[in-house]
Amino acid sequence: MGLKCGIVGLTNSGKTTMFNCISNTKAAVTDFAYSTNKSNIGVCPVPDDRLANIDTFIKADKLIYATLDVVDIPGLAKGASQGEGIGNGFLADVRLCDALIHVLRCFDNPNLPHVEGSIDPVRDIEIVDFELQVKDLEQINKKLQKVEKAAKLANEKNAKREYEVLLKYKAHLENFQNVRTLEVTPEEKAIVSDMMLLTEKPMMFVCNVNDDDAVKGNAYVESVKEYLKDKNAEMLVIAAKIESEIAELDSEEDQKAFLEDVGLTEPGVNKVIRAAYKMLDLISFFTVGGKENRAWTIHKGMLAPQAAGVIHSDLERGFIRAEVIKYADLVQLGSELKCKEAGKLSVEGKNYEVQDGDILHIRFNV
Repeated sequence: MGLKCGIVGLTNSGKTTMFNCISNTKAAVTDFAYSTNKSNIGVCPVPDDRLANIDTFIKADKLIYATLDVVDIPGLAKGASQGEGIGNGFLADVRLCDALIHVLRCFDNPNLPHVEGSIDPVRDIEIVDFELQVKDLEQINKKLQKVEKAAKLANEKNAKREYEVLLKYKAHLENFQNVRTLEVTPEEKAIVSDMMLLTEKPMMFVCNVNDDDAVKGNAYVESVKEYLKDKNAEMLVIAAKIESEIAELDSEEDQKAFLEDVGLTEPGVNKVIRAAYKMLDLISFFTVGGKENRAWTIHKGMLAPQAAGVIHSDLERGFIRAEVIKYADLVQLGSELKCKEAGKLSVEGKNYEVQDGDILHIRFNV
């Protein structure tokens, strides 16, 4: 669907190591600050046990998982909004992302100095937030100047309303708050939608810890948890070094044995990808049988014809109906035929809202 999830954070936080674990693109990892001046872009499969489970009931030649575009954005520094570090290049790439994963350094390593001189993930959150807020405020102020002139010249009600809304955003940002926490109406949100404000983007936090803290976390993680407790933000804990070692193992058996040794049930990056998928308000439906069993990505709330269009535009244009089996019903009954016999295959029209896990057969005529 072309949606991008950006991985951000201060330099030497472990962003690129995590990117390499989840992406089909491998980027160079160094111990030096500002060692890269461009973003890395990759595609990662979205882990979904349901697809492999479906294949035990309905065989296909291959399985194709849903995917998510991820962008490893070069490490940020204090003053990026004024051009420090890689400055505005970083912020321009952030603007093109639909959601953000903020990787926080929550580990000690004397051989890998922190750019701020000490380990303090809460301070790091505030640095990144501030730099994004400064850039948003800059944009709001520029638009305010234009709208103010238009309001005075034309004496237009629309311009005056726009001016009032922009002042609301300005006050929120000047109070060191992110736009995503501002309560606005859909009409107010539409006024700034073309600005692609940086702090409006949904953000989750990933605490990158040492190997020994992968299961239980540490004091740094607890400080982040306390800071975020009233902010309605998702936080996960991973050990990027362990994750990179897991990613290098070829067989599932070896990965499983490694995970058991370190006390984990699955790779932490799987949780990160699923959380990012959810943060973007995405769900998956399935098409099955024949050459492939496949997961397709759609926005939550999409209707059946729109979902069909994700497969091919002809299916949306000539949509007649969708034959729907729920994943849980297939697992319980064991086959499409048994679902049909039990009345668990429903025929849905153009107003059907596709649900996460639906198995669809699209009927169409072009």
